[in-house]
Amino acid sequence: MRSLAIAALTLSALSAGLAQTPPAWVGRSDQNAQILIGAMAKHEPEAATSEGVPGLDDQISGYAANRAERLRADLRAAQAELQSRLAAETDPLVKQDLDILIAAAGRELRESEADEKTFLPYADVAGHVFFGLKTLLDDQIAEPRRPSALLRLRKYTGLEPGFESLTAQAEARFREKLSAPGLLGPAKAELEKNLGNTDAYVTGISLLFEKYKIPAYQDAVAKLKSQLAEYDAFIRREVLPKARTDFRLPPAIYQIQLENYGVDYAPADLERIAHQGFREIQADMQKIARRVAKQRGLKQTDYRQVIAVLKKEQIPGDQVLAHYQKRLADIEAILRAKDLISLPNRPAIIKLATAAETAQQPAPHMVPAALVNNHGERGAFVLPLGTTGEGGAALRYDDFTFAAASWTLTSHEARPGHELQFDAIVEKGVSLARALFAFNSTNVEGWGLYAEWFMLPYMPDEGKLISLQHRLMRAARAFLDPELQEGKITPEQAMKLLQDDVVLSKGLATEEIERYTFRAPGQAVSYYDGFTRLLALRHDVEKAMGPRFNQKRFHDFILSQGLLPPDLLRKAVLADFVLR
Repeated sequence: MRSLAIAALTLSALSAGLAQTPPAWVGRSDQNAQILIGAMAKHEPEAATSEGVPGLDDQISGYAANRAERLRADLRAAQAELQSRLAAETDPLVKQDLDILIAAAGRELRESEADEKTFLPYADVAGHVFFGLKTLLDDQIAEPRRPSALLRLRKYTGLEPGFESLTAQAEARFREKLSAPGLLGPAKAELEKNLGNTDAYVTGISLLFEKYKIPAYQDAVAKLKSQLAEYDAFIRREVLPKARTDFRLPPAIYQIQLENYGVDYAPADLERIAHQGFREIQADMQKIARRVAKQRGLKQTDYRQVIAVLKKEQIPGDQVLAHYQKRLADIEAILRAKDLISLPNRPAIIKLATAAETAQQPAPHMVPAALVNNHGERGAFVLPLGTTGEGGAALRYDDFTFAAASWTLTSHEARPGHELQFDAIVEKGVSLARALFAFNSTNVEGWGLYAEWFMLPYMPDEGKLISLQHRLMRAARAFLDPELQEGKITPEQAMKLLQDDVVLSKGLATEEIERYTFRAPGQAVSYYDGFTRLLALRHDVEKAMGPRFNQKRFHDFILSQGLLPPDLLRKAVLADFVLR
């Protein structure tokens, strides 16, 4: 794989002229970030492409026998160079960014080493290929770049001279490690889910090539389909017998997961805080449910019963997108009228998920714009309408397609939540260290949940009830995820709580259990962690500033800091916002 020469990639270098001119220290910091970008991008070109790193459209990652070793060697070299630069640096902001970069390299090294020592090397090849192609086959990718997706596919399948198919590589890596003592197989539930997603990925890939009119793709897709069928047979024949029926991660691996997602609470502390928060949110929901019941003339007053009534008023599928676009306009009007946060003049993007996109990410989510070398691309709020359960059975959500739910979901994923958060990074010229390498789930999702919180007073009562329901789900996540990993509860018990007390559909409750057990153990904890820390910071700032506090300025300042983790964000706010 060719070496990379990545130069002058700054978030401010936008041909569309979106970004502000950054201070001089940002340019110096970004030169340091190139070291780590270069070390990682040549091993993960698809991820680098999705983040906007140029020159990698024809490159792929694979499962070479020494891939992890080579990655770690490059990371160690990058880390050593960054540490040398830190020793010579005098600017406090550049030094802070160097600390961020060095810590990011350390996390990558620690996770790579731990995974290699703990697990058999199983790969979800179909998901890997779909992601690599989707990063190039998108409305916001320039048309001349899109044909590179076919070259990537030919390399994935081994049709391109000099390349071995990903499926052959993945099978070889798994077999090579079978004799190594003590390595754990993948979770059985994960394998079954991935096997059920293969057809959706293959169909989704074909539809992408058709949509963007990429010629002569059919032979490569047919080859991929055949290889994935053989790979699925290999999974059933050789991997499933080695799968672990116990989804729980070794405690050391789970701790690494928590740290990578930015969670620094001890699980026991978080469980205690989250259980208490769960009870308090239920009490608040009950008060609002009584008001909603009175307004509607309902005999039922329990919040569970009232939510069930609201859910019956489902928006037809062909009207969901228009409804969310209208709700976004309602929220933007409130944000402007109440002077809550600065809004751009451009519209936000909302779209419904395809089946393949749902297979990859079954929950509503924001797909960020390219954070590097952005040419005017913007993030998109993606809304799935269903998922699959045991045996591949279709499970539709009823959690997002009724009017009361659109208030909080739009606030979280679009505005004032993630859409403003990510696009502000591009438009304000934030350093690469703070955009790419300080990025973790706690600081990202903390803002999304906080955005719901400061919008809640302006929602109608039905919207408030569902906003609190979503907050209840985040509190539940913060104790269910670690308690499942600790064996304190079973998936069946967690499923019952989510359906009965959080009032989630079977589809969404199923997606939640998958999230805690094999999709991303530890990630779900980050929402409540980040939210409680950001809320505590706001309370401290209000107390310190008194009548000088202005929430619009506070919110704009938070977004101007990029994706700083909670401890660094607190330092920046107290030093540069409160005292100025």
